[in-house]
Amino acid sequence: MQQSLQQAVSVVADADITVSAAGRTDAGVHALNQVVHFDTQARRADRNWLLGINTNLPDDIAVNWVKAVDTQFHARFSATKRRYRYLVLNRLCRSALHHQRMWWFYKPLDIARMQQAASLMLGQHDFSALRAKECQAKSPIKTLDQIQIIRRGDCIAVDVEARSFLHHMVRNIMGVLMAVGEGKYPPEWVNTVLASRNRDAAGVTAPPEGLFLTEVCYPPEYSLPTVSAFPVLW
Repeated sequence: MQQSLQQAVSVVADADITVSAAGRTDAGVHALNQVVHFDTQARRADRNWLLGINTNLPDDIAVNWVKAVDTQFHARFSATKRRYRYLVLNRLCRSALHHQRMWWFYKPLDIARMQQAASLMLGQHDFSALRAKECQAKSPIKTLDQIQIIRRGDCIAVDVEARSFLHHMVRNIMGVLMAVGEGKYPPEWVNTVLASRNRDAAGVTAPPEGLFLTEVCYPPEYSLPTVSAFPVLW
C-alpha cells in the first residue's frame, strides 16, 4: 500500500514524495480508515489532490479525503487511539461471499467465555506472549482500553481499542480468544498466557483476512474528517 500511495502522490505533486502512515498492516489485513501524511511544496486544491491520487492508485486502494495540516501533525505519533475489528464466520459451511474477509471457524464458539477471557486482557499488561517474535517495539507493555465481542447469527465481531499495538498483537489475541471460545481452555488461561511472557505459550496467530483497521483517532484540534467504513454485516 505504502509504495503504491507514494507513487500516486508523487505523480500529482510532480516530485518524489514519502508518505507516513498511522500504522503498518500485514499483507491480507484490511485498512478501512488508515491515515497517512506527507510533506510537499506543491500547491493543489484538496479536490485535485483527492482525484489525482485516486486516478493513479490500483483498484484495491482508495483515498477518501485530503486535508492540509500544520507541521506538528504526524499520522503515527499524533494518534491517540486505534480501533480494530476482527470478523469470524462461525458455522459449519464456508462462505463464498465473505472469502478473504472473515475467518471461517466451523467449531461452535461460546462468546460469553470469550468475553470473560477478553476482560482479563484489559488495562496495562506485558503482552510479550501476544506479539510476533520479529516485533521491533521497544517495550511489550501496552494498555488495552476495550475488547467487545458481538454475535449476530453466524457472524462474530471482536472490537479492540488501544493507543497502540504490538506486531500481530490483535491476531494473537484472537488466537487466545478462539481457543477459549471452543472450550480448549478456561477463560482464566489468559492470566497464565500473559504471565508466561512466552509467545509459545499462547494460541495460534489468527489469519490476517478477518482483521480490519477501522479507525485512527486524533486530538480534536486537527478536525480531521471521519468516514464510516465499518464492514457492514448487520
